[in-house]
Amino acid sequence: MSITFNHTIIATTDPQSTAQFYLDVLEATMAPSWGPFVNIQLDDHVMLQFASPPVEYHPQHYAFLVDDALFDRAYDRIRSRDIEHWADPQRTRPGETNTEHDGRGVYFLDPGGNYLELITRPYF
Repeated sequence: MSITFNHTIIATTDPQSTAQFYLDVLEATMAPSWGPFVNIQLDDHVMLQFASPPVEYHPQHYAFLVDDALFDRAYDRIRSRDIEHWADPQRTRPGETNTEHDGRGVYFLDPGGNYLELITRPYF
């Protein structure tokens, strides 16, 4: 059997608004939700589940490989909504994108404080 990534739970204080943020920026689709989870679907049947944990959580980093057209649309939405963003994970290049790995990339935060990265080329 091959291995593929299926789903992950993303901690946030407001699952509904954080899921909506991902739907808007990433052009994902809503998935059936249950229990404490608000679910969205990415390509290749990957599901993101948003939930409020019962304990304090540390923000995580999530990187998404997108095509150039989606990157352009997502970056336009990031700028039009005045979402703070950076070209680097150290946040030393605000308001910029990078051209690492023969592609483009940008870093920004979701409403729950998780660190998101959009890239147009994989690192390897």
